[in-house]
Amino acid sequence: MAKVEINRIKVALAETRRKNKWLAEQIGKDESTISQWCTNARQPSLENLLKIANALDIDIRDLLCSTKNTND
Repeated sequence: MAKVEINRIKVALAETRRKNKWLAEQIGKDESTISQWCTNARQPSLENLLKIANALDIDIRDLLCSTKNTND
């Protein structure tokens, strides 16, 4: 089964020029947890998504991959 990309945390960090370590410090999580979220190996809770969005000062929706095909 192929890995499904659900979140865009890695992309959002790159767009805001932030690192996993910085995010881990901001939201009180281990750097390894952030890494697993960035690779979509694990998914954060909605509460943690909100913390990430607030830390990065972005809309929470920017942290999720679209479920709609843009060609529809």
